[in-house]
Amino acid sequence: MASPLVSRAALRQTSRLRVSQSQAQWVRHASSNSNGQPRRSAARWAGLVAVGVASGAAVYAYPLLFKKEEAPAAPQFEQAELVFEKPRGKAATKEENRELVSSQHVQVKKSWEHPGVYVWGSNAGKVVAPDSNEAVVKTPRRLAYFDGQILRDLKLDRDFGVAVTENGDLVQWGAAFSKSDTAPTVTLKGKNLIKVAISRDRIIALSSNGSVYSIPVAGADQAAGSSGTTKTNSSWFPFWSSSPSVNYRSLSPNSLGWGEKIVDISSGLEHCLMLTSKGRVFSAASSSLDFPSKGQLGIPGLTWQTRPEGTYDQPHEVAKLHDAKIKAIATGDFHSLALASDGTVFSFGDNSAGQLGVQSDLGRPYVDAPTPVPLSKLYSGTNFLPKVTSIAAGGQNSYFTIDATKVQGPVGGKEVVPARDLGKVAVDIWACGAGIKGSLGTGKWTHISSAPTKIKALSNLNEYDEKTKSVVPIRVAHLSVGSDHACAVMGNATNLSASGQTSGNDTNFGADVLWWGGNESYQLGTGKRNNVNAPTYIGELDSGHGDAEGSHRFQITPRKTVRLGEGGIGRKASVEQRVECGRLVTGVYSGA
Repeated sequence: MASPLVSRAALRQTSRLRVSQSQAQWVRHASSNSNGQPRRSAARWAGLVAVGVASGAAVYAYPLLFKKEEAPAAPQFEQAELVFEKPRGKAATKEENRELVSSQHVQVKKSWEHPGVYVWGSNAGKVVAPDSNEAVVKTPRRLAYFDGQILRDLKLDRDFGVAVTENGDLVQWGAAFSKSDTAPTVTLKGKNLIKVAISRDRIIALSSNGSVYSIPVAGADQAAGSSGTTKTNSSWFPFWSSSPSVNYRSLSPNSLGWGEKIVDISSGLEHCLMLTSKGRVFSAASSSLDFPSKGQLGIPGLTWQTRPEGTYDQPHEVAKLHDAKIKAIATGDFHSLALASDGTVFSFGDNSAGQLGVQSDLGRPYVDAPTPVPLSKLYSGTNFLPKVTSIAAGGQNSYFTIDATKVQGPVGGKEVVPARDLGKVAVDIWACGAGIKGSLGTGKWTHISSAPTKIKALSNLNEYDEKTKSVVPIRVAHLSVGSDHACAVMGNATNLSASGQTSGNDTNFGADVLWWGGNESYQLGTGKRNNVNAPTYIGELDSGHGDAEGSHRFQITPRKTVRLGEGGIGRKASVEQRVECGRLVTGVYSGA
């Protein structure tokens, strides 16, 4: 093919030729000379056709050979939609302004206006939602039966729930209580109960006068033998109580001194501990299904075969703690803890996951005698002097709260401590036991503990105290431990004094609560099912979701004497919110 430039030149030349030839042709045709010979017209027309074809080819080829590259299309972006924050409504009163600026203030107000019980987690036993077939309840939900009530105590299991009413009566519900009617029902009355603990199949209840009762969980077992047959306290078989429809057993020790009584109880799956007002500890079997066999009773050599004559569940004094002056007790599924007044912690029972705070021995996975936990070693080589202030246990885990005081050298630290720092206290939380589901709260997934590990997210926290004008440590006010999850109620500064006499910007707010551990049944309340290995917040109880962003985290209301009901026009009562972690279930309730 010829060059396009040549073709264009030829095209221009041919055009000129055509014009001149046409003019000449028209002249010839106009001539009157008849003798002139005309040129050969066929050759001329062939030339014109050839030129036309060449011109057309050139016109067609030019845009193909010299096609300009098209500019890339500009990227298409979605038009941003401007969303303007709605103007906040103008408050007509101080109280309305407080509700607008603080969700924590609203939480406190609701806890006083609408006391009751929130529960979430596994509903396999119809404990969370007795009237629902849901397998799990993912976020906090009110248990309607307890609306408007404040309780002395609450204990939760996947298969049954137990509560003590404000006047000391026992309430039970769930599939393990009654398969045909899982709704809450008042059972044992008239005993003025103040606290309960639960095992696999029985309820251990403490009355205000120090009496301890063992009550079957199943309603059918409570009714057995209630036709009028009375049994003595020393018999294993139930005897007829003052409430004809409920049979129970007495677990009160017979060897209490003058003025001595039981002041606290705690129970694992098969055993229970009882603490007296004089600091003595008694242990007993708390389940009719299995006799404690992992050393959790604290009686060396005690087994089913070697048990003394008498009843199956007779109390035994833990002799090795007789002179220790115990001030607190705690139990896991198969292990026990006791805290002495001098800060020494004793542990005994199952140690298969390191829950006793000492190295686990695979050849002997339990300890049947109280053994001091070497917690002071945790601060070896530092300038801190530790003292345990509280203990907690559940499942295969143990927790210790330690006040570590800054001192000059006696613990082994080489640091020269400035005088201004002497006496400062760091409050630390330590955990041991199983951690594969995150229940150690350390941020790691640990199968077995070789020694206690610090929960850094809850340790060495401080805040500025407006009242004392100083920096003070933030303590953990309470630890609640379930079978594989736990929560910590913090002792941070709170405010419940907002009133008509204070500023409209003065709002009420409660204590922070953090959660961690197993979450297979949504028992953490995050709205998600993944286990959590470090303390985290959850959303407000009434939010309907687990979102805990910013200021919308759940806070618990501390104790105060208020008027209950909307507008504060109800009866006056001293009330606080409490948290209870159970076996795959969690609850928050208004406590008397």
